[in-house]
Amino acid sequence: MYYILKQNVNWSIGMLLEEGAAALRKFIGIEFGLIFSHDELLIIKKSPGKGIVGQLIEKLIGLPNSPKTLDFDDGEMKTNQSNSDGSPAETIFITQILSQIDHILAKQPFSQTSLFKKSRNMLLVPIYKSKSVPVEKWMILPPIHVDLKDIKWRQLVVDFEEDYLKICDGLNNEILSSPDGFIHTTNGKFIQVRSKDSKPYSPIYSKNYGKYVSNKNHAFYFQKSFMKHLQESSLDYPFY
Repeated sequence: MYYILKQNVNWSIGMLLEEGAAALRKFIGIEFGLIFSHDELLIIKKSPGKGIVGQLIEKLIGLPNSPKTLDFDDGEMKTNQSNSDGSPAETIFITQILSQIDHILAKQPFSQTSLFKKSRNMLLVPIYKSKSVPVEKWMILPPIHVDLKDIKWRQLVVDFEEDYLKICDGLNNEILSSPDGFIHTTNGKFIQVRSKDSKPYSPIYSKNYGKYVSNKNHAFYFQKSFMKHLQESSLDYPFY
C-alpha cells in the first residue's frame, strides 16, 4: 500500500498551497507505516523531534526542498505535534528573529514583517505522534488553511498585529528593565517570542541599543492556544 499511495505525486519545480493541500488530502488519517518507507521510518525514529517529520511530509506531497522564504510559492506549511483528538501538544515555530531584531524593536509595520509574510497564508498540519505510540502508528490529522486575505480570518489579522505590537513593547521593556538586560519569553494572545537555539548559540546583537540583547537566538511561535482556537471555531473541523 505504501507504493500505491506514493503514485501520481506532482514533483513540480514549485507548488501552490492549494496544490499541496490537495496532495496531502489522500494521506490524512493513514498511519505512517503505510505511507513512509522502512528507511524513512528509521530516520524519524532516530530524530523524532528535529523537524524530520515535516521534511518527509513535504517530500511526500512533492514539495521541493529549496532555500526560498516560503515553503509554497504562495504560503507556508506548518506541522505541529498533536494529541490523538487533534488538540495541540506543542507550540508552532513561525520564524527566527536574529536578523530582524532591530526592525522588531523599532516596531516595523506589521505588514512589512517576516512574521506577517510567514503567517498570511498557512496550511497548519497537526501530526499525531507520541512517545507511547510506535512511529508506525503516527498519522497526519486534518489540516486547517488560514488565508489572511479571506474575510473569515479578518479578526486574526487584528489579533496577530496586536500580538506583534505587544511583543515589540515587551521586548523593549525587557532590555531596559530586566536584571540582565536581555530579552525573555514575551507573550501575546496567540503569538510569543521565546528562545530557539542550540550550541554553539547565536547571540542577538542590537544596533539600536549598541549591545547584545540575548545570549542565544529567539523566534516567533504560535502558542498552543492558537491551534486550539482554530479547531474550536471551525464548526466543520473533523476530529479523530
